[in-house]
Amino acid sequence: MAYRVRPTRDLDEFRGALRAISHYFGSRITEEEAERFSRLLPLDRFHAAFDGSEIVGGAGAFPFELTVPGGPLPCAGVTVVGVLPTHVRRGLLGRMMRAQLNDVRERGESLAALWASAETIYGRYGYGLGSTGMGVKADLHRVGLRDGLPPREGSARLLEHDESLRVLPRVYERVRRRQVGFLSRPGDWWEHRTLRDAPDQRRGAGQLERVLLEFDGRPAGYALYRVTQDGSGVDWTKTVRVVEAFGVDARATRELWRYLLSIDWMDRLEAWHLPLDHPLKLIVARMNLLEARELDALWLRLVDVGAALAQRAYATDSRVTIEVTADPLFPDNVGRWTIDGGVVRRSRLRPDVLLDVRVLASAYLGGFSFAQLARGELVDEATRGGIARADALFRTADAPWCPEIF
Repeated sequence: MAYRVRPTRDLDEFRGALRAISHYFGSRITEEEAERFSRLLPLDRFHAAFDGSEIVGGAGAFPFELTVPGGPLPCAGVTVVGVLPTHVRRGLLGRMMRAQLNDVRERGESLAALWASAETIYGRYGYGLGSTGMGVKADLHRVGLRDGLPPREGSARLLEHDESLRVLPRVYERVRRRQVGFLSRPGDWWEHRTLRDAPDQRRGAGQLERVLLEFDGRPAGYALYRVTQDGSGVDWTKTVRVVEAFGVDARATRELWRYLLSIDWMDRLEAWHLPLDHPLKLIVARMNLLEARELDALWLRLVDVGAALAQRAYATDSRVTIEVTADPLFPDNVGRWTIDGGVVRRSRLRPDVLLDVRVLASAYLGGFSFAQLARGELVDEATRGGIARADALFRTADAPWCPEIF
């Protein structure tokens, strides 16, 4: 049987391609759900795998911007990738990923990114782990706020849905344009993803709460959270489940977390997808009681190495030559690239470091240093001091942070 892979052309095909992944979550996509999702994921950015006339796989890509050192860049946000269990081990995933990445390249996007449900799969297509994140679980009666915090500042108020739609996207934009790892929220994203409060999103918790922090009447941050209740009788445990919390500066971040850590009648707090260097560690009195856990976060693919390197900003004007030794899909990404004064060009100079395209993706956002990667035997130093020079060049002030699974 000859298989075909091409973009979906109508909502029926779109829904059929979604079925390939929804099968693994024990659900069927309704026409209404497919139509709503198509407002976020264009039909021509969802590749379907066909066995004759039957759709047996799908791989989509949101048209995002990803903030990298220097500012936002167009990026394909790879999502809902799957093959029905009737058709696994036939090369269909590889065909879809190749078709998708070729399409990304043709659109002029130098980057693709994803969250991996199966972390061992995507390296074969050139993805590398671009960032990690932190999840915390805390007993609020024990973790506390540290002594010496500045006095409480600003005011907080709970918002209804309509005001949230007007106010919160503007706060988010202020943060995401400078925070490496943040993604744009295009079109109807706020209405249909971020602020949607359907029962299937609550997962046993209460309704979505939206709190806005203001300084002198001006928005400075917000948090989205839910309250869960577990137990019975007098043995209730109430948990603040933080969805996201963003302040426009350190002062706003401190006040948002002061609010979340101080809600009356709450016993525990849970928050996921925080950066490893989040100031929450220094806001609480007992950091060791945060029960922090590091997890893989954003996986990154440099689809066009030369363009991706040229579109990134650098911490110094020094010269470093990187040799990309392998790329499983795009041979023209292999070779030497010299970065000198922020200008990137093909080069024949002696390389300072050698690594494959997956490992370069791990260093690109600043999630891993070249020295870390070398200790993991993923980078070779070709000239003395090359790793130190590369680290100085790629250095970022903050850890990359992708706060949302897509």
